[in-house]
Amino acid sequence: MHKYSAALFRATRLTCHLVYGTLLSIAYPLLKLPTRQRILKQWSRELLEILHVHLDIEGSLPAPPEPGAMLIANHISWLDVFVLNATLPSCFIAKSEVRGWPLIGMLCQRTRTIFIERDIRRDTLRINRQISTMLEEGEYITLFPEGTSTDGTQLRHFHSSLFQSAIDNEVAIRPIAIRYHDGTGRHCHDAAFIGDMSFIQSLQNVLLSHSLHATLTFLPALSCAGKNRRILAAEAQTAIGTVLAGYAPYQHAATTDDGLTESSSPSGFQSAYSLLLDPIFKFKKRHSS
Repeated sequence: MHKYSAALFRATRLTCHLVYGTLLSIAYPLLKLPTRQRILKQWSRELLEILHVHLDIEGSLPAPPEPGAMLIANHISWLDVFVLNATLPSCFIAKSEVRGWPLIGMLCQRTRTIFIERDIRRDTLRINRQISTMLEEGEYITLFPEGTSTDGTQLRHFHSSLFQSAIDNEVAIRPIAIRYHDGTGRHCHDAAFIGDMSFIQSLQNVLLSHSLHATLTFLPALSCAGKNRRILAAEAQTAIGTVLAGYAPYQHAATTDDGLTESSSPSGFQSAYSLLLDPIFKFKKRHSS
């Protein structure tokens, strides 16, 4: 009974915090970048505290003078956004449908989320231009290049399409390994948002979690000089995979003929990156047959 009472208390605080975020978002777009980053970082830290998620940081964060960068991370949960923002505030990429979600959609728009249309052949140029503009302004842009979320025990193939913006703007690429575990360091599935799980089910798992820790491991920056996007994607995947391989249980996913990966873990929840890339693979398969 105490477990459910605590979850209900957290849910009530979470609702109030979302309302507070809505009020903050009114003036948010009008503020200067350092102020926006400070507000987003503090609000995200408070959200994690409400959800009883402990945040641990490993490695070195980018130095303050570093103007803009592309952050590359493995993808496990919607919580990824908040653990990253609580450490290094950035702008994320989301599928266009998120814009219509009650309250959440409005908050995403106010925090300069980049929304992707499903038809990549029509929308990719706009997306890359928008990313480039924000990088020039000094923003950090975060990509989840796996194309789907996992349960955290594996790493899927990194798609490279949006790495091109980092090359064009000559900014650093910062790989970040995300891991969720309990107080003893053992892998924890409570944060995973996968398969046919609804957001409400995932949120309930987080609210009911007895001990949920998120560890971010910041890895050395990757230089774009003299490299193409596929090389950079492979280097980022290797760097993150090396960190995750040091923890059990972890397994490498098998690579298929089309460059994607297979796994026994369900993957019904697709990230915006997957929605962006699906038309490409379908188009290639249709015209190569």
